[in-house]
Amino acid sequence: MPSFDVVSKVPWNEVDNALNQASKELEQRFDFKGTEAEVERNKDGLLVKANSEERAKAALVVLQEKLAKRKVSLKYLEIEKPETTGKTTRIVVKVKEGIEGDKAKVIVGKIKDAKLKVQASMQDSQVRVTGKNKDDLQATIQMLRAADLDIELQFQNFRD
Repeated sequence: MPSFDVVSKVPWNEVDNALNQASKELEQRFDFKGTEAEVERNKDGLLVKANSEERAKAALVVLQEKLAKRKVSLKYLEIEKPETTGKTTRIVVKVKEGIEGDKAKVIVGKIKDAKLKVQASMQDSQVRVTGKNKDDLQATIQMLRAADLDIELQFQNFRD
């Protein structure tokens, strides 16, 4: 029976490349001289630091531009409020990977509402869609691409 998986995976190699590019730009740009602005990856996701809130937000914009140029969707990012401690301002950017239970239920519900002859089931951080007809599976992919779900989706393991 043909099937495919709906997943949400972050291309970490592209995120690392964007971080490197943003770091180089922050070092070279005149408006960031002396602001101690930097971007880095940590266990929580990404961290943007600078000596003022405005410079931290500007550094975040630079990072977002670099991610967009490398075709990394900004839907993966969950930007928290800036935190000022002493002389530095930090912005924690959490990176969402995988499909959470609530979003998976929404995806399964949309598939059922579309009245296509496919079955959808939640498995860990992905949704498996199976059907008898390959055309129904492709129609499901098109429907999910058109839906505004607030998360970036990829379609993998398409099997006949």
